[in-house]
Amino acid sequence: MLASSRTRLLIDCGLSCRETCRRLALAGIEPESLSAILITHEHSDHVNGLHVMAKRFRVPVFITEPTHAEWQRLFKDSTGKQVSAERLEAFSPGRGFCVGDIDVMPFTIPHDAADPVGFRFVAEGVRVGYATDLGFMPPNVRDQLRGCDGLVLESNHDLEMLRGGPYPWAVKQRVMSRVGHLSNESLAEFLATDYDGGAAFLVLAHLSEHNNHPDLARVAAERALDGRSSQTMPREEPSGELMPGGRLYLAAQDEPLPALTL
Repeated sequence: MLASSRTRLLIDCGLSCRETCRRLALAGIEPESLSAILITHEHSDHVNGLHVMAKRFRVPVFITEPTHAEWQRLFKDSTGKQVSAERLEAFSPGRGFCVGDIDVMPFTIPHDAADPVGFRFVAEGVRVGYATDLGFMPPNVRDQLRGCDGLVLESNHDLEMLRGGPYPWAVKQRVMSRVGHLSNESLAEFLATDYDGGAAFLVLAHLSEHNNHPDLARVAAERALDGRSSQTMPREEPSGELMPGGRLYLAAQDEPLPALTL
């Protein structure tokens, strides 16, 4: 989730409505206070709770038209009817829009979905880049991530763990493909060669439970950042206060991170 002093945006809604509300409560946020839900793509781990959440709280859903069409084609509600959102707002990659006082720039990312996007947010002078579920870092994504004060980036898998892991070979090939997921090694390459080093915080996100380990993701990022100003914030000692120089965080699947503020 991303918030300014007046606007609260939930990015994707893959958890159930109940679990989403539980985690919002842990962060001290009422679901009724959400300004919008922004959807990156239609895969189940990003939209499973969307229909119920949007219906129960009448929160606007911002989604591209191809993603919306696939969401409706793939999912049904509890009665077997086509899923829907009462307050639907369509957007297109490359065309910015505003939600409250947050400027949003969606950009295309390489993933095996109908119309997958990442986001660049600007609010109260702070810029945050968000890119998960992408097979590699193309030039347009690199451009959108430059100059950001905060970054949330995918560090999905360790290549050796994936190759020796439990997934069928076809799934492994998909994950490793250029429309799959970003590995620890691929993210490290970006951090070492194209990252401008200016973010106050960097969150490693979308870590696989079966094909990654937090320590592997952390070490790969730390090595890539060697010589830059970022420091590591251990998972067991979370803090919402960011000191000059920046910090590295790992997002867990079973609990929310503390608030990161600038």
